[in-house]
Order: sequence, then C-alpha cells, then structure tokens
Amino acid sequence: MANNLKLICPAQETPVQGARDKGSVLTPLPRELLSEQARRVAVFSAAALAVWTIALLLDGVVLPIASDTWIRNGRGLMLECLGVLGSASMCLYLARSNATPERKSNISLGFLVMNAAAVAMMNAWAFPPLPEELMRLSWTTILILAYAMIAPSTPRRMLIASLTAASLDPLAFWGASLMGLPSPPAVQVFVICWPNYVCAAIAIVPAQVLQRLGRRLREAQALGSYQLVELLGHGGMGEVWRAQHHLLARSAAIKLVRPEVLGARNDAEAKVVLGRFEREAQATAALSSPHTISLFDFGVTNEGTFYYVMELLKGRDLESLVREFGPVPADRAMYLLRQVCHSLADAHARGLVHRDIKPANIYVCRMGLEYDFIKVLDFGLVKVPERVDAPTQTLLTVDHGTTGTPAYMAPEIILGEADVDSRADVYALGCVAYFLLTGQLVFDADTSMKMLMQHVNERPVPPSRRTELPIPRELDDLTLACLEKDPNRRPQSAEELFNMAQGCRSCDAWNRDSARQWWHTHMPEHTSPLSLSTVDVKKPWAALLRHSSRAAARPT
Repeated sequence: MANNLKLICPAQETPVQGARDKGSVLTPLPRELLSEQARRVAVFSAAALAVWTIALLLDGVVLPIASDTWIRNGRGLMLECLGVLGSASMCLYLARSNATPERKSNISLGFLVMNAAAVAMMNAWAFPPLPEELMRLSWTTILILAYAMIAPSTPRRMLIASLTAASLDPLAFWGASLMGLPSPPAVQVFVICWPNYVCAAIAIVPAQVLQRLGRRLREAQALGSYQLVELLGHGGMGEVWRAQHHLLARSAAIKLVRPEVLGARNDAEAKVVLGRFEREAQATAALSSPHTISLFDFGVTNEGTFYYVMELLKGRDLESLVREFGPVPADRAMYLLRQVCHSLADAHARGLVHRDIKPANIYVCRMGLEYDFIKVLDFGLVKVPERVDAPTQTLLTVDHGTTGTPAYMAPEIILGEADVDSRADVYALGCVAYFLLTGQLVFDADTSMKMLMQHVNERPVPPSRRTELPIPRELDDLTLACLEKDPNRRPQSAEELFNMAQGCRSCDAWNRDSARQWWHTHMPEHTSPLSLSTVDVKKPWAALLRHSSRAAARPT
C-alpha cells in the first residue's frame, strides 16, 4: 500500500502568495469562484442599467407629464444618461470580452466607484438636499450593499473600493461649495454621508465569507480525487470528513490538520513539520496489522494544510461504546484488547510508539462478516525512530512539551523522560482496559494536573473492586501489571502483552457469534449490507473535493 501513496508538493510561492504569508488578505480566489463572480457582476451591471434607465425616464418623461410643477433638471438628466451609457457599456464588455475572470472582477470595482461618483454628483450638483431634508439617505449606501451582496471581491479590495465610493458624497458636496453652488451645512452633510461608511464596513463581511469559501475550495482541489460529503467531527487538531472517491465510489475518511495547530511559527519550522509529517505518514502506512487504520493517501495542500485519507469505519469508538452501553463483560473486553495488542505489536516491532492510546482512538466496527473488529486510529502522535543527529521531537511536539491525554498518560511521559518507548503504550492500554471493565477512569480528579500526579504517585484500585460485573483474577492482574509505575515491571511490549492475553483462558467465552448477536441486537443499523446503488457520487453539494490538474504530485 505504501508504494501507492502520493504526497502533493506545496505550491511555489508567488508574489501574491508571499504577500499573504506576511499578513495580507489579498489571497487570490479560485478560478471557479472568479468565474461565478464575473457572472454576478453582469447581474449587478444589468441591475444598475435598469435603475439608471428608470431614473432617466422618471425625471425626463413621466414626472414632467404627471406634474405641471416639475421642471427638467439638465445636470440630472446628463448624469443619468452617463449612468445608462456606463452601465450598458459594462454589460456589453462582460458579455463579449475574453478577459480573465480576475480582470473582470477588478474592473467591476471601478464600475462600483463610477456609479458612486455619478450618485454623488446627482446629490450635490443636480438635486442638492433641501434644509428640511436632514435625514436624507444617499443612494450610495444601497449601491455599496448591493455590490457587496451580489459580487464581493477580496476583503482588502472591497474595503478600499467601498471607502472610496463612500467618500465621494462628501467630496462632491465640498466641490459644489467651492464652485459656488448651493451646498448644505456641514452637519447636514455628515448626517447624509455617515451611513455610507457604515455600509462600507459591512461590505467586508460577505467578502470574508467568499474568501473563506475560496480557501476551502483550493484545499479541496488539492486533495486528489475525493469528494467531501459530510463533516464527521472536529477538534483541537482539525476536522474529519466523510468523503468518496469520484471514480471508484469508495468511501473514505479525510482528516484535515491545520499547520498552526502543529506549532509551525515560521518557514523554518514549517519545513521541519512538513518533513516529519511525510516521514510519520509513511511509517503509519507501512503498518500491516489488519487492526490498524488503513491509510490510502496523504499530502499537503497549497495552503499548507496536512491531510490523511483513511478507510471509513462504521461502528463506535470505545469511549462512545461504554458511555452508551455501559462497561463490557470481561470476556468481550479481552476479545477487544487482544486485537488492540495485535495492532500495537506491529507498530512496536517497527520501532513506533503510538503515545495517544485511549478509548476514543480505538474503534470497534463491522468489517465484512467480522463484528467487534478493532481498528486503532490516529497515529498523529506516533514517535518515529530518528537519526542520531535529528531532534527527538515529532510531528505534534514542536515546542509543545507533554503530549497525550492525561487520563491515559504513562508516568514517564508525565515526568518528561526523554526515552519513552513501547511501555508507555502498554500503560495506556491498561487504562483502556480499566475503562472498558468498569466504565470509570483509573483516577478521578478535579483538574488535569491532579490526575497526572495520581498517575505518578498513587496505586490504582483493582478494577474488580469498582464494578459489579465479574472480572477473573488473571484479567485483574493483567490490567494492574500494565499500570505499574516502573516501566521495567510492566509487559515490555504489546507483543508480550498479547501473549499474556492469549494465555487468559478464563476470558474466552466471547467469540464471533457472540459479537454478531450483540450487534444485531444493539446496533442493527450497521448489520445490513451496503449496496453500490446507495452510493451517490453526483450530488453537487458533495463535489467539493475534485482532482486538481494544476497540483504537482510525486510518488513516495
């Protein structure tokens, strides 16, 4: 499987991308969004043409006929004619021009400012406000909001264009006063113009929404031939999506990990993190135990987001299983723990340490005809054997200190010992066994620090004394052996623990038939076969993850 993996290379830095890395918000939108925006600009231009045309007809034809007192305003009619001609020209340009969508988007910002200039001159030169019109509202406010809703650009460009448009009204009033034309007092000008600036600030919101959508679309396009279908969950490390391969109709789970949560604060650390991500993903893919999550693809998007493409599982993680159905019988607990040992033994034999074994990272599922089939997940904290001259930190330990989950953390990790090995996983697995058998953590505490200190200093109560379910003595002893404070007194690897578990003959009552019967009784939704006809890979809302021909890829 490892030979089929591919790592998408980061895109070369462009001037715009470099500006973005320095904090700029001028991130280019994907071509798909720019093309859609060009179509929306055409709608905005057509709407502007209709408004200017109606205004011209009202002022030049309808009102003079309907009212004997209405006098045609020459300046107003001239500006309205210019508005009609400008809007018609813009509509014609958008319809016939072969310019790029980005160029059309940029020109549309100039069209926004042009309309705002015409409105400002109408307000100041053609139809100045009367003294009693203190609450008069400029059409510039509507213009800015309409453009922001229909065809927003990038946040910075939108802010600049909106502020420019908002400022044209006060500038026009100031120009009118310099020319000796009737001009309202400064207070009235302020009351008329301040809503323009409020709308200019509001206009940034849809631009930011579009920017985030563009970022997600770029990430999706860089993730290969998969379609995001449904968000399965999110946490401190990132998001997990259910996805489908758009050619094979194969379901998968995609985990997205943001670079900022990995502690990369600059380009140098980002390169270190990238190298470790690639090395650790390859190490995970090399694992061959059927009880280890299968890794289909991995890579890095142009935005620097790490992603894993994994097999999609149906069932429950052990934490959810116990929370929903209560502690499991000793026979079933042993049945599950042996499978976890099988996965970890494979990793330990290759020099890998998981370092985050906990019930939430162990999944019990149905695989074909097998029920209660275990999959060990999330090797994101895996410790990979380093070169002698390489730093000892791993992917998620760049300047982070202690890693893992307090309730399942071995004393040597808590104490910060550098030489953490497979025995830390054995300790965590003892905590998992304790939770399975009792439904309780090994130690209960008000704070994480108190819990960590209990793991270091206090001896655990045997699980058989914290549950009403019968627990054989040898399983009690096995669990406590894993929870020894001194690593030298524990089973020295998952393989040794697996052999010890195989020797617990008093816990052999649970088998495939027992598991099948339990699943049919308690989780029947996962027992019916899934036919290919039920997989729909053509839903438009699911077509976010498509292959990008522009993404550079190389085999690993």
